[in-house]
Amino acid sequence: MVAEPEVSGPQLEADEKWMRHALGLMVRAEAEGEVPVGALLVLDGIVVGEGWNRPIGSCDPTAHAEIVAMRAASAALGNYRLTGATLYVTLEPCPMCAGAMVHARVARVVYGAHDPLAGAAGSVFEIFGAPSLNHHPQVLGGVLGEECGATLRAFFKARRK
Repeated sequence: MVAEPEVSGPQLEADEKWMRHALGLMVRAEAEGEVPVGALLVLDGIVVGEGWNRPIGSCDPTAHAEIVAMRAASAALGNYRLTGATLYVTLEPCPMCAGAMVHARVARVVYGAHDPLAGAAGSVFEIFGAPSLNHHPQVLGGVLGEECGATLRAFFKARRK
């Protein structure tokens, strides 16, 4: 499992602020009938890309919130490298998204709820810390994790009815 650095004070406040923004994007995904996951990239205190899950509506299995946000950020910055950016996402990234973050050179990944089914930040897989990779973002999990997880649990509970 990736070691989660100790974060407190202004950094934790900023992480929680941006995670609240991502929680708002979860609502957009749910409104569109998608699994509610929201993501955004922040660079130098500015949102450079955001997204929410869209695989159903876009008929694109790669349209996870993180990928949508990275595509938007890359287009806005004119570069596929997102060096120095922090990616905030409400659910622990899957292997596909984690791999894309490594290739994009995202500096930090901050996520809310752990994903015991497909999490790639240590819950099931360990992509970010894989020694063979040439980039290892800092990872912080569990930021507003209970709120993020509660939204997902409520969504799936309603779906099962």
